[in-house]
Amino acid sequence: MALEGTLSKWVNVMKGWQTRWFVLEPEISLLSYYTSREKMMKGVRRGCVRLRGAVIGIDDQDVNTFTITVDHKTFHFQARDGEERERWVRHLEDTIARSTYKYRGCYDASQTLLSMGGSSSSKNNYLMMFDKKVSEADTYLQMMIDQTTKIEQRINALENEGDRAKYDTLIIQANEMLDHIKHSIVLLQIAKNTANPINGVYMGPMKTDPDDTATPVVRQMSNVMIDEIGSEYLEANARSNVQVPETSYSSSEGEDDFYDANDDAFSSQLTTPTSNNRTITEPPSRLSDDPFVSADDNLSTNTSTPTSLKKQESIESPIKDVGYRKRNSKSLPLRHDGSLDYDAIYEDESDSDLSMESHGSVITHLLSQVKIGMDLTKVVLPTFILERRSLLEMYADYFAHPDLFIKIVEHKDPRDRMIQVVKWYLSAYHAGRKSAVAKKPYNPIVGEIFRCHWNIPEYESKDNSQVVTEGPVPWCKSDQLTFIAEQVSHHPPISAFYAEHYNKRISFSAHVWTKSKFLGLSIGVHNIGTGTVTLCDLNEEYILTFPNGYGRSILSVPWIELGGNVTIKCPKTGYHAEIDFLTKPFYGGKRNKIQGEIYAPNEKKSFLSIYGEWSGLMEAKWNDGSKSKPEVFVDVNRIPIYKKQVRSVLEQDENESRRVWKEVTAGLKANDIEAATTAKFKVEQKQRDEAKVRKDGNIAWINKNFKNAGDEWIYSNPLSHRLTLEQR
Repeated sequence: MALEGTLSKWVNVMKGWQTRWFVLEPEISLLSYYTSREKMMKGVRRGCVRLRGAVIGIDDQDVNTFTITVDHKTFHFQARDGEERERWVRHLEDTIARSTYKYRGCYDASQTLLSMGGSSSSKNNYLMMFDKKVSEADTYLQMMIDQTTKIEQRINALENEGDRAKYDTLIIQANEMLDHIKHSIVLLQIAKNTANPINGVYMGPMKTDPDDTATPVVRQMSNVMIDEIGSEYLEANARSNVQVPETSYSSSEGEDDFYDANDDAFSSQLTTPTSNNRTITEPPSRLSDDPFVSADDNLSTNTSTPTSLKKQESIESPIKDVGYRKRNSKSLPLRHDGSLDYDAIYEDESDSDLSMESHGSVITHLLSQVKIGMDLTKVVLPTFILERRSLLEMYADYFAHPDLFIKIVEHKDPRDRMIQVVKWYLSAYHAGRKSAVAKKPYNPIVGEIFRCHWNIPEYESKDNSQVVTEGPVPWCKSDQLTFIAEQVSHHPPISAFYAEHYNKRISFSAHVWTKSKFLGLSIGVHNIGTGTVTLCDLNEEYILTFPNGYGRSILSVPWIELGGNVTIKCPKTGYHAEIDFLTKPFYGGKRNKIQGEIYAPNEKKSFLSIYGEWSGLMEAKWNDGSKSKPEVFVDVNRIPIYKKQVRSVLEQDENESRRVWKEVTAGLKANDIEAATTAKFKVEQKQRDEAKVRKDGNIAWINKNFKNAGDEWIYSNPLSHRLTLEQR
């Protein structure tokens, strides 16, 4: 059934919404639009949208707007009210269904899911069932991965090499099977998003061969851009015999500021007409061999538009200083001299400047760089999902509650000290998640350091306070908790960090090697390493491990959860704890759950059980019968977070984190993703150049603050060592 009438169409940032006269022609599955009804009568068409294989999108936040995604473009439309939108959407979906089923040779009007006056409930139910099955398959996949890992560990434990060789084929076949399953699940998820593209990526239908009966002029329309005058001339002469072009087009595509399809990978949500954008991107035409190149550099858009070509030119030469073209002096804080206040930019933790949805799904960029099952160590994620700080600075969040850390030394009983260590440890993780959307901190460059300290009022001492020049932060006093982190290795990526409180004679040293894996619909980050709490006066150490991190829902809006078993042991006293960070189960359950047990020396039954959420309330139950009811162990939402103190960027050394990444941080804060990507490239290019010089000169890299000791990295001048020298 044909339909015609007025709708508003989003043209570009400069022109906004423009009223057009639309004509739906279901017989040829085409939606044409004109500048007016008079132009339609004359056959002067402004543009058209092919409907075969198209996908309709609606915005729940705006009852008037809808989108049509086809041919790698997304067209935005606006009706007068919700009722008019519903009428157009029903006609369009019925036309799409007819064309799709006709193309497959199995169309039955009575079976169309969204026929006139019908309901979309059946379609939604099928999608919900499909989504449930895909998620369930991914859950079983994780179980298979765990089982395969256990089998591999048992085979590796065999002492006889001949026996191990017999099982090599089993492991190879098992891993190949996992790879196929992972790939299948990803394809199923993309298929689901094709049917209901919220954040998924729809690549459009396969192109068919051109109609041999079409005129050369019509065939040319599918290959080159047509300006406004040319399109009107062609439509006026061809209206009597309507031909369906091979691709949808808009006459405004010839304008430099055309963003109608929202295909500019660097545009922000503020430049699009709807709040729930659906970005459609094409796969990259080439893959960079340089592991430092951001996925943004490999991202291609609709290359048929002049805008896209200009964008590609800037990507091919990332070292070119494009400047902060989108930066507004009112949006970024300035110093008295008019320069950027980088300190204020870093301290601003607001997260309203970037939207994951406006940039599409992370999986689009991952799939352009990796194969299923690949180690992601060398993969650089797109700049727009970066958190505005270095990974080294993120490690400082372990001391967001420095008072809990220092209180460890105040307990006289070793059992109470172990409980306090566990309390501090479990309270350390919530502060690191500053965004509702999972974002990745900057990968530190080798030799990069981060230094900070905390002022803790209840431990300030006027009489016993002096500057500790030999400490990790040489300008800090003895009653302050000081912290230093250094990137000690780039391949593999290893970070080491150290903290101490001189007056309380307590320190913490750790090293972490992050190893990432692509798990189908998730990304797993294994934190390999240990940390050690040292009580200098008691000669007591508490050795702990770290949980793994998982990026879930990477085909939509990613979120982070922790998982895995963690141990905390005190070799001297014999007390130890086992803590499980529980991942969310497929059916029901909550996120961020933990359960832990604390054991006395040589005891198999724990004396204290802990359960709850590491992001909220955790409770403890005494198993020795001393207390009948559970009690609050720690509620991280009810205890204060102490603000870390960082020296001004202007006073920092060249290799300190905030100075290294200041331009990237400013670009992200200003929503200038292109400038942030360029600044990021410069930082990484400098690292490559310096590494080449060292390699050519056969010069070994020497770390300044940490040294390698077997499989561990330790601080070069720890508090325990300095105190020993002082006592001599």
